[in-house]
Amino acid sequence: MGEIGTGEETQKEKGIMKRGRMTNQPTANQSNTNKQKEQQENQRDDNTEVAYKDAGHCSRNTHNLLLGLTVMGVVMGVVFGMLLRYMKVTDSSVLTLVSFPGEILMRMLKMLILPLIISSLITGLAGLDARSSGRMGSRAMVYYMSTTVIAAILGVILVLGIHPGNPKLRGGGTNSAPKNQEVSSLDAFLDLIRNLFPENLVQACIQQVQTVLKKVPIAAMNQTEPLLVNRKKLEYKWGMNVLGLIGFFITFGICMGRMGERGKIMCDFFNILNEIIMTMVSLIMWYSPVGIASLIAGKIAAIGDLEVVARQLGMYMVTVMVGLMIHGGLILPAIFFGITRKSPFTFYSGIFQAWITALGTASSAGTLPVTFRCLEENLKIDKRVTRFVLPIGATINMDGTALYEAVAAIFIAQMNDITLDGGQIVTVSMTATLASVGAASIPSAGLVTMLLILTAVGLPTQDISLLIAVDWLL
Repeated sequence: MGEIGTGEETQKEKGIMKRGRMTNQPTANQSNTNKQKEQQENQRDDNTEVAYKDAGHCSRNTHNLLLGLTVMGVVMGVVFGMLLRYMKVTDSSVLTLVSFPGEILMRMLKMLILPLIISSLITGLAGLDARSSGRMGSRAMVYYMSTTVIAAILGVILVLGIHPGNPKLRGGGTNSAPKNQEVSSLDAFLDLIRNLFPENLVQACIQQVQTVLKKVPIAAMNQTEPLLVNRKKLEYKWGMNVLGLIGFFITFGICMGRMGERGKIMCDFFNILNEIIMTMVSLIMWYSPVGIASLIAGKIAAIGDLEVVARQLGMYMVTVMVGLMIHGGLILPAIFFGITRKSPFTFYSGIFQAWITALGTASSAGTLPVTFRCLEENLKIDKRVTRFVLPIGATINMDGTALYEAVAAIFIAQMNDITLDGGQIVTVSMTATLASVGAASIPSAGLVTMLLILTAVGLPTQDISLLIAVDWLL
């Protein structure tokens, strides 16, 4: 704005030279008006910065203290969990009490997801023009889908190379899980589109639509009892329809931004709402070390026979972890450096708090408030960018889920001594990408969408029970 104003003033000064003294007064008035606008904008930025500090956002020393406490919480959780295993504490009531502080942390973080998505998307898009939001959105979608496909392909390559599945190590009691009712990949894709356009916005806050197979009685000729036939039906399952909410509030924010001054009051309201939510996040963060320690200790103590788990799933865990380290430690930093020409280590150090929280909560949606705080406070990234990109990324950009599901599907095939051909392997890669987009950003959501991949290539779905013991960690 300053360069444009300077160019206009220069042109008007040339006009003054030609037209004479009569034009001096209007030009001076316009120049004063531009200066007043710039002063108001600077004053508004200063007020926003002061409010941002007053809202409870911590200083550098406080941030380091909080980060240290969070890391200590992870270490203490591991130690306490192993101590419980050593003491052979298996009482369910005791384990429930151990995990209870962590459950409270998860509930508090999930409580803030809905208002945070609403306020961040609307304020982020209202501050952008249509061209900027369209350009940013298209680039974000290309990045999200590209990295997810890369993660799925990497998982397929690693699981075929390492071959962690051994049919001889398979236990005998894994087929007791109930047979799941499967639907096709097309139905799952159509459910994604249906959820993107919810018919009831209030219902979208608590439920999402899903295609299921139901046994429907049909009258048969020359028979007294009706026949039971599987028919596809749409049902609502519990869980926030984040995809539909994002679609609605993206449209809401763009339309509000086009209203200009008439929409300013609404924009200010959502800006204040966003600041309030971030202040609440700052308060919750001081409780997070206790909650994360509780979650990790409870999970470690609840694992059954470690020897059996390590024997059956040890190489599977190694395969997934190697894939995650390659993807998160090499591929993503290389993309970051190639585009920005900046050190990825500086960026990673800024979001370390979000990493630790994600490790403890196993939820990208639950970590979303912390991620906002890390990017805006530690890395000083423009709020218009974070508020637009992060809610979408937490919903559809699940590289780890894509890699994990691709490895898990082929691992189950190897455990059953089933050889997949090239077409089936490509199907696994593409379906893992689609399933990761459709997975809810909650703990263990990948186990649900795993049904889609196993059904697509005809693998036994009951073998998902093999993976439950280590799903929370991966």
